[in-house]
Amino acid sequence: MFEEADPDLLPEGLSDRLPPLAAEAMRVTRAMTDALAGHGYDPVQPPMVEFERSLASRMAGTQRKRMVRFVDPASLRTLALRSDMTVQVGRIAATSMRDTPRPLRLSYAGQVLLLKGDGLEPERERLQVGAEIVGSDSVAAASESVVVAIEALKAAGATDISVDFTLPDLVDTLAAEALPLPAASIAPVRRELDAKDAGSLVAVGGEAYLPLLYATGPFASAVTKLEALSAGDALKSRLDGLKQIAERVGDAARLTLDPTERHGFEYQSWFGFTIYAAGVRGALGRGGTYRITSEGGHEEVATGFSLYPDPLIADSAGTVAVERLFLPLGHDRDAAARLRTVGWRTVAALDAADDAASLGCTHILRDGEPARL
Repeated sequence: MFEEADPDLLPEGLSDRLPPLAAEAMRVTRAMTDALAGHGYDPVQPPMVEFERSLASRMAGTQRKRMVRFVDPASLRTLALRSDMTVQVGRIAATSMRDTPRPLRLSYAGQVLLLKGDGLEPERERLQVGAEIVGSDSVAAASESVVVAIEALKAAGATDISVDFTLPDLVDTLAAEALPLPAASIAPVRRELDAKDAGSLVAVGGEAYLPLLYATGPFASAVTKLEALSAGDALKSRLDGLKQIAERVGDAARLTLDPTERHGFEYQSWFGFTIYAAGVRGALGRGGTYRITSEGGHEEVATGFSLYPDPLIADSAGTVAVERLFLPLGHDRDAAARLRTVGWRTVAALDAADDAASLGCTHILRDGEPARL
């Protein structure tokens, strides 16, 4: 006989964020959004739910299968919970803000939900913080995106940051002229390059692309290997762009290059990057250049990044001591208000039985001043 599940259980991949994690999540979000605001990015707050068609058709590579979908009882159309806020920012830029002067700098922060997690990252809900420059996919825009992403993560507490550059459209660009490929071979060559499988790459007709497999690693040496590849002006212009971006980053992060990496870059165009930090498993975010498509088929270029700081929140919560000031019954309210303005967190007694230590307080208000317990 079917036994009803515990009604208090949460769905797989979802969890509550309790103190002190919730407070740390708020601190991290605020630190990152303040960093974005400092560079002129204006925040937007799109809704959690939209029509599936809008979320799935705005950018190439957006995957319907990652979305939680259901039917809207009012319109009888399919709705979806957002799995990526970048697409929503694209909609805002293409509709409500289509007449706003470009380049348009927008930022966002909020929760996104996936239909299911994967083996290494089973969480289905995660915090996404990001910024987009709509109306430009230039080297200058790409440089700004990388630098601002690094700064936002450092503000959140990330250390020893490294950035891995990629060229998402490299195979398509080379196949058009410099290293010709039949149309049917382009996707298999991309796939095998991404898998780093030299034997399979040759088997699908991509022998001329083998040098790309070995042009990976520390940025300076990888670029030198790519420059040795005779592939015409298209590759040269991209490498020149990468070198300018690297110069702008300077010593703010370690730089590497994997020119054929495609995982996570389904809708990026000529430039993409993945960002990592010491002590954090996996990537903390990705970014690059892309195109936004409007309902009428008009395309607009853009550059931006999305960061997922949940690992930083889990690692840093509880490492900073939180001091709380206990306010006894009949305490000096003016003194308590003054202390709150300078950063104290106060906990007021509600009755005579309230105990400062059991309520997590480190100090008690005596004669208008904090006294350590």
